[in-house]
Amino acid sequence: MSLRNTRLLFLLCLPLLLVACSDGPDTRGQKIYRPSLGGAPTSLDPVQSATVYANHVVVNVYDTLYAYKYLKRPYELKPNLAEGMPEVSEDGLTYIIRIQPDVHFIDDPAFPDGKGREVTAEDFVYSMKRHFDPKSRSQGNWLWAGKIRGMEEWKKAGADYAQEVEGLLALDRYTVQIRLTRPFPQLVHTLAQGFSAIVPHEAVDYYGREFSVHPVGSGPFRLQTFDSVRAVLVRNSGFRREPISLEFEGYDEAVHGKYGIAEIEGRIPPLVDRLEIHFIKESLSRWNSFTKGDEIQYATIPKELLDEVLAKKQPEVKLKPAYARRYFMSSGLENGFVHTDFNMKDPLIGYNEDKEREKRNHALRCAIRYAWDWAERNRTFYNDMGFVFPGIIPPVVPEYDPHASREALEHNPDKGRRLLEENGWTPENLPTLTLGGVASVDSRQMFEQFRGWLLRIGYPKEKINFDAYASFGDYNRAVKQAKIMIIGMGWGLDYPDAENTLQLFYGPNGSPGSNASNFNDPEYNRLYEKSSVMQPSLERTQIFRRMNEIVLDSCVTISGLSRKNIFLWHKDVVAFPDQSIVGGFYFRYVDVKEADR
Repeated sequence: MSLRNTRLLFLLCLPLLLVACSDGPDTRGQKIYRPSLGGAPTSLDPVQSATVYANHVVVNVYDTLYAYKYLKRPYELKPNLAEGMPEVSEDGLTYIIRIQPDVHFIDDPAFPDGKGREVTAEDFVYSMKRHFDPKSRSQGNWLWAGKIRGMEEWKKAGADYAQEVEGLLALDRYTVQIRLTRPFPQLVHTLAQGFSAIVPHEAVDYYGREFSVHPVGSGPFRLQTFDSVRAVLVRNSGFRREPISLEFEGYDEAVHGKYGIAEIEGRIPPLVDRLEIHFIKESLSRWNSFTKGDEIQYATIPKELLDEVLAKKQPEVKLKPAYARRYFMSSGLENGFVHTDFNMKDPLIGYNEDKEREKRNHALRCAIRYAWDWAERNRTFYNDMGFVFPGIIPPVVPEYDPHASREALEHNPDKGRRLLEENGWTPENLPTLTLGGVASVDSRQMFEQFRGWLLRIGYPKEKINFDAYASFGDYNRAVKQAKIMIIGMGWGLDYPDAENTLQLFYGPNGSPGSNASNFNDPEYNRLYEKSSVMQPSLERTQIFRRMNEIVLDSCVTISGLSRKNIFLWHKDVVAFPDQSIVGGFYFRYVDVKEADR
């Protein structure tokens, strides 16, 4: 073949080669939203959706009966797959919920002929039962444990899915009945969580262990690819058609008008063709990708760059003009808090058969708390923008107590040292402490700061260790197995009620449940059981605040701090991003002004 013909053949094939060598499918002409998260989920199975990272995917590929209005603050529930809000009996024990007909799971090989079938009430019943099947190893059954009639008996009898549960029935194809053992005012909130997402039994059976990475749902998107770097979701073309009513969703022109959200009125979600959720652990790497302009479109500001990016931090956050021209921003206290818990199952620092040693362990925990310097932690890692408060009721909920004793926040190394001495602790007999965390620069720096504080109360340096885990998923599994002695945690509210944080210290919720500290105090448990069936009231608030005092007096946690959330997104994105209260639900309402070229 002549050189001329060879060159001609190469030029003719070049477009084909470029397409063949491109990274993934041709997305030209598609609207793509590229958000980022600081960690990756390890499982997309709803019974394992215990992290905000998992929820961002789960609530977009699956349906829940209820959801939260896109823009309404304080948060307000709305029907999602349900046709309306539930019918509730006068005694608060029976709920009747009707689901929408003609909603289908996505097409998938799990179904006969690969055709997704209709979602029914039986699917919800099946999905809830999975939480109480020991084989599922659910991380979410604490939400309903002891609350649904007959569920515990069903579990003890062998978790046979063919057997009915008295309190969980499909009355007909589209009607669910839930009967409770006692009033549970937060029930509908739990039915908006990723844990309550509705899955088909065919997919669980077909994929087996692979179901954790092969979701089959009826949500606005379907998963295309997933790994530790990113999840790619594409529009579910069969998703039900529900025009957006901004008035219903809580639109406020004064708050949302500047973001262009009025443009989505009357449109049918989802509004983008493709979601590319990037999992980037290091904040500087996220920022570099965000500021390039053609990569991720949503991020937070690394703490190292706050002074460079912000013109004002307190009381109102403002961007410097150069950044304000390029990006939208929203800010506010997180719906949650960070805290550090002591694992009370560890006899070296918690409960002990020797009651004298248990008393000394209490003094040891309190001494460590006196060593903790919240002002320095806030300054070093949160740029003095965090809100420090005593206990476990964060300031975003109405039950927050602004008058709670602030002794638990006192940084007093001298008092800590005296407390150790008075209780017979010496450098020789002090136990080796192990703080757990994810292997990252921030975690390591936090540990070094913690170790420095302990040195001030006379703790031997060689007795203070850091147990690093490769990912948050690995760390969370170790927490669930009660393997970690001192546990650094962040808790984002599942629903906007202080009950959701108080349950973190309820004894029966111990590992592998949500009570990572394994705190088990009889008075606290009694008050929790009394208040958990109550509607919001002054009496309930007083009980909540007493429970907060019990936790503080027990020195079971070093708490807490609510971080200031600052979200930035590109101005070609029409959205009001939110990572709180079932993070990621807003994805279906996001629009992008220009498609990929």
